Amino acid sequence: MPKFFIVILFLVVLYHKVSAQQDPQFTQYTYNMSVVNPAYATSDLGILNLGGTYRRQWTNTLGSPRTLSFFAHTPFNDKIEMGMTFTTDRIGEEVIDINEKNINADFAYLLNINDNAKLSFGIKAGFTIYDSTFTGNLINPNDPTFTENVNEVYPTIGAGAYYFTDNYYIGLSAPNFIRANHLDDAVVLNTMGKEEIHFYMIGGYVFSVNDNFKLKPSFMARAVKGAPFNVDISLNSLIYDRLEAGISYRYDDAISGIVGFRVTPALKVAYAYDATVSDFSNHNTGSHEIVLLFDISLFGLKEGYKKSPRFF
Repeated sequence: MPKFFIVILFLVVLYHKVSAQQDPQFTQYTYNMSVVNPAYATSDLGILNLGGTYRRQWTNTLGSPRTLSFFAHTPFNDKIEMGMTFTTDRIGEEVIDINEKNINADFAYLLNINDNAKLSFGIKAGFTIYDSTFTGNLINPNDPTFTENVNEVYPTIGAGAYYFTDNYYIGLSAPNFIRANHLDDAVVLNTMGKEEIHFYMIGGYVFSVNDNFKLKPSFMARAVKGAPFNVDISLNSLIYDRLEAGISYRYDDAISGIVGFRVTPALKVAYAYDATVSDFSNHNTGSHEIVLLFDISLFGLKEGYKKSPRFF
């Protein structure tokens, strides 16, 4: 592949990643909320909630983002829920390779508003490992900015709030308040070498049409300095509490199809395909995302339990 095309493509991907949303994005955000909001809680005593997501964005594009996330959390009592999240986000190949890993511990404190509603406040703390490898400077041979590899570790701390009932929820969060600098060059740093604070709002509702059919509208809004306000709007249907199917729209970016299946009361598998609708649609064949959710009964506290489906 011609080197000039590699550089152009890299700049397109890098611009999208760091001048727009720097944090990785997920289509099935309702099953991955603890990654962005430490206050997310299930309040399901005796159950360890596990989940993993793999996302391959913009397939058939050189250096396209690959994201892997994992979470685990469980209530310690009716007031405290704790867990951890791990995310690795990688873009580039050949000439440029950028890999960012985030490892965080989550702590949530729950307040009972009434018999059906709870409000939780959460703190997220950990660190980010940032690695960038440049095997050659094709942008400007006289500029050292993109010739020296960067290998750094940065602390992270964030917070969130989450209000939920059996039927609806809404959450506000900022997963990291620390604005780390990834590049030392002053000019480049101001445009694409600084980590900005990301703010998230996620909400949703579960409508019971009848005993075997439910509708689940939801949204996720993201705001970050230097980027347009962005929002995902989704509508999923749940049939017999086992089969889930729906659509999602990410403003000015992609339209998605989602399908999921509850294999057992404790295991769910879901898949989403994003079709790009922006000008970048001519340069990729869409994005793929797979989610696994698994619940474990701890210490036999709920042995033989019949768990209600986790709607969010």
